[in-house]
Amino acid sequence: MQTHQIPQPKGSHKRRKIVGRGKGSGSGKTSGRGHGRNQGARSGRGIIPQLEGGQMPLLRRTPKIGFRRKNPLLYQEVSLEALAKFKAGAVVDAIGLRQKGLIENPYKPFKILGDGEIKNALTVRAYAFSKSAEEKITKAGGKAEVVDKKALIIEVKKSAKK
Repeated sequence: MQTHQIPQPKGSHKRRKIVGRGKGSGSGKTSGRGHGRNQGARSGRGIIPQLEGGQMPLLRRTPKIGFRRKNPLLYQEVSLEALAKFKAGAVVDAIGLRQKGLIENPYKPFKILGDGEIKNALTVRAYAFSKSAEEKITKAGGKAEVVDKKALIIEVKKSAKK
């Protein structure tokens, strides 16, 4: 027996329904689309589910709460453990963090988080600090300096020119 001689199982080929061929066919006149003669009877996309006729749509009925910024302020996060790569007395800023591969973009704001411990006394210039990170840096004998975003960008551009 060859592949073209194998019989097909019953019901594997269903005949296409022919519509709109008169009343005797069982699906003539409105072609199975009900009694409408307008939007529901036409071909194409059909009625959009959100449209509810004269009723107020669900999306407009529900209360709107809160606000989301179009471009939210997302920090690049750096842990205290990662700052162990720097020598004692070093100034840690956007360029230094970028060179060590701890942040991706020196122009975007970054935040120092208090994960881990720090032993070196470092001067850390960042856009933001967590409370625990700030405490641990000062406890180790370093400084935690909060830098304005504009000042941070100017600083990065100056050091890029050098």
